[in-house]
Amino acid sequence: MTETAKTAENTGNKAEIDGFEAARRVLLPKALEMAPFDGWTATMLAAAAREAGISSATLAAAFPQGARDLIRYWSETSDAEMRRAMDAPEFSVLKVRQKVAFAVCARLDVLRPHKEAARRAAAYLALPQNAALAARLAWASADAIWRGLGDKSTDFNFYSKRGILTGVWTSVFVYWLGDDTEGEAPTKAFLDARIDNVMQIEKVKAKVRDLGGDPAAPIGWLAKLRYPAGR
Repeated sequence: MTETAKTAENTGNKAEIDGFEAARRVLLPKALEMAPFDGWTATMLAAAAREAGISSATLAAAFPQGARDLIRYWSETSDAEMRRAMDAPEFSVLKVRQKVAFAVCARLDVLRPHKEAARRAAAYLALPQNAALAARLAWASADAIWRGLGDKSTDFNFYSKRGILTGVWTSVFVYWLGDDTEGEAPTKAFLDARIDNVMQIEKVKAKVRDLGGDPAAPIGWLAKLRYPAGR
């Protein structure tokens, strides 16, 4: 069994623990049909539940935080679909930057049939009270990409890789939302430019290491300022 398959199986097992995964799977497509017109609201959620034949009690149990939980579920399932795309035979022979581009494009491919729903979800996540959720979802997508690339880092690199890729994914996603051109060539060019920026950062980090420096050292120094020894 591949790592992706194991991850999907584990995720599925966790989701099944509460017994409401079937309801979530049935409700999501209905919600994606309605969200472009009604937004991600409690009213839309209730209407989608009625269309899906889900009781109000089941709806409350499956999505206790309403639209927030539904958007989180959509993002998680979209990450899983992206990871399955990364299992394609042609993926393994790509270079790292090509793999990152492939993964980001695969993630957009999942969203494309529901682009207007994605626009409404982005607007919902842009609200101040949803900022933390938006950050967690973006980080989770970046983490899913790096895990799909086989990244096993546990040190400073674990956080720097995901932090940088979170910025790439977020900026490309926002750019894509405004790109209605056929073939979305501007988005692809924008993605390539962002990956070029990341490669430049990696080159600088490599030069620092070659000179005997530690790219993570500034983080440790700042941590000492915030948490001095003995406190």
